[in-house]
Amino acid sequence: MKVLISDKMSSKVKEMLEKNGIEANEKVGLGEEELIKIIPEYDALIVRSDTTVTAKILQAGDKLKIVGRAGVGTDNIDKKVAAELGIAVENTPFGNTNAAAEHTLTLLMMLSKHIVHSNESMKNGDWDRKSFKGRELKEKTLGLIGFGNVGSKVGLVAKALEMSIIVYDPFVSDEKLAEFGFARATFEELITTSDYISPHVPLNDKTENMIDKAEFDKMKKGVRILNVARGGVINEQALLDALKSGKVIAAALDVYSDEPPTNRELIEHSGVIATPHLGASTKEAQENVALDVAEQVIQGLKNGKVMFCVNDVEKLR
Repeated sequence: MKVLISDKMSSKVKEMLEKNGIEANEKVGLGEEELIKIIPEYDALIVRSDTTVTAKILQAGDKLKIVGRAGVGTDNIDKKVAAELGIAVENTPFGNTNAAAEHTLTLLMMLSKHIVHSNESMKNGDWDRKSFKGRELKEKTLGLIGFGNVGSKVGLVAKALEMSIIVYDPFVSDEKLAEFGFARATFEELITTSDYISPHVPLNDKTENMIDKAEFDKMKKGVRILNVARGGVINEQALLDALKSGKVIAAALDVYSDEPPTNRELIEHSGVIATPHLGASTKEAQENVALDVAEQVIQGLKNGKVMFCVNDVEKLR
């Protein structure tokens, strides 16, 4: 059995696979044509977000049974074609939960306290206290779109800061929300009443541009927007227009429709805090997802076990 690791990740992936009698080859930075040439000899492919796993790559993988994603988002993998071929696409939904939640909460604080601009002012030799009056999070409404592992952890910490939490997630039960003490909201209610809005959803046909011009038009004046989920969930041009109009007073972004982002006007806007997709970039998270994806591939290839499959493949080919 052979596994190809096509993105840079913890060396523990290779070590764990080889310890279980599986040959593991690391070949990072390959393009589509190069992958098509070598993929026929592999039983599994492990990626992060840099490798785009196209239909052509999957179709060339005659022996391919699993595409393992070290991380949560799988929009870089053609899941539909993989399902048609009987190839399981598996992600690691728990390994980077804490890192992504912490990053979201860090940006939430920064949006409220003028940390970036006051730091720049100090480094320029200024002592300007009047220009950087922040605001407290206490009693402000945080709207969470999606209440999975990350969204729920963000909500818990925000609750400890005495924020009011409302949640839009048609897939979460009333019982679970009651456990957390959070209120369910319709999408319309969340959009129109929140002081802070933070999506925590995957990117798919239903969530792409779910926050667009029509949604921004309905928001409170002075709303603050966060996105540490997936680029494309928020229409970036519509966000820029809302920032220019003053409807959105500030935004903190970690993910983008194109990465690196191509909308420089948005990134350079004075009301935007931008980070280069760092939500899962902690030492701990990288090791967690590495161990998780290695274990899933081992279980799949040696025992035929499908774990955390996101494309409805129940049995490996």
